[in-house]
Amino acid sequence: MKTKIGRRLLALLVCVQVFTALNAQAQRGADRLFSLPPFERAVACIKHYEGLHGPKNYPYVGYGHRLLPGERLSCTMTRRQADSLLRADLKKRLVTFRRFGRNSLLLAVLSYNVGEYRLLGYGKQPKSRLVQKLESGDRDIRSEYISFCRYRGKALKAMRLRRRVELALLYEK
Repeated sequence: MKTKIGRRLLALLVCVQVFTALNAQAQRGADRLFSLPPFERAVACIKHYEGLHGPKNYPYVGYGHRLLPGERLSCTMTRRQADSLLRADLKKRLVTFRRFGRNSLLLAVLSYNVGEYRLLGYGKQPKSRLVQKLESGDRDIRSEYISFCRYRGKALKAMRLRRRVELALLYEK
């Protein structure tokens, strides 16, 4: 009887030590991530969530780049090529959203996943509430930003988590 209690206590202590070590390691990783410039944080975030797309993900290549008509990019590009393509795409989107000042990087990262026109509107599609709020000067955008967590009309927990991480990494107060 005493050995069962002793084993359980020992197992509990080992679990606490492992959890503490993992938590400390995660904290060091977060500190390293926040020490990066905002653009590099955005690149790291997109790379983490998009992953390197292969031939099965056509028409997406690299880290989530959608092939445009006439583009001739290989589905089997190297990580360096994919990184270069991601940075070029993100810089183009930054130019599109530069009028939003310190929120431009956050909007560029969101548009990389959902598309620019979903935010800015087009044809009969109105501007998103997120952009409307930012244009009016209201910077309380947390709920509007996180609302971009739907895929085919269904809210996904993983997308909601991604939006929260993006806000934590890129939103400047």
